[in-house]
Amino acid sequence: MTVSEQMDAPATAARDRDVRAEDAPRDESKVSAAVVTINKPARELYDFWRDFANLANVMENVDSITVDGPDRSTWSVKAPGGRTVSWESVITDDRVGEYIAWQSVEGAEVRNAGSVEFRDTPGRGTVVRAVIAYDPPGGAIAQLIAKLFQREPAIQARRDLRRFKQFMETGEISTAARTRKDATDLPATHTTAA
Repeated sequence: MTVSEQMDAPATAARDRDVRAEDAPRDESKVSAAVVTINKPARELYDFWRDFANLANVMENVDSITVDGPDRSTWSVKAPGGRTVSWESVITDDRVGEYIAWQSVEGAEVRNAGSVEFRDTPGRGTVVRAVIAYDPPGGAIAQLIAKLFQREPAIQARRDLRRFKQFMETGEISTAARTRKDATDLPATHTTAA
């Protein structure tokens, strides 16, 4: 494995509990990571991410993010069954241009912590590694339902990083989905009677 491939491999994808424990500061029960290389400088990516209100534009399940202060934000996220869950988050580590870590405040509806790291890679852009540690609300049954409805954080982390990459490299997020409005804007099919 080359050095650049090793940089792209998320350590938290490993089953090694000691490695995963580093990324779960309050011993959250689930830890997942995703990595992507984006053809932009680390500082540009960091600046976009650090303004948390921007993330609602690239994270599919995020309804809204309200920035409450320089180190605090309130997140509202879609959950299975048409529900929405919200929590307040506080930044726990911030290294300009390189790294941001956060965690939910005590008593949050969804206890979680996470980090995102930006590493310039000469000739390739920036390797972005995002980690989320969380306790699924509602236990094992709710976690299964979340997986079935594609709302499980491990699934979403990978998707959201791909969406972040698309947005930062192209200025838009492509989708194959057609909305009902799009379908009604199409011209009507014209047929002639024989």
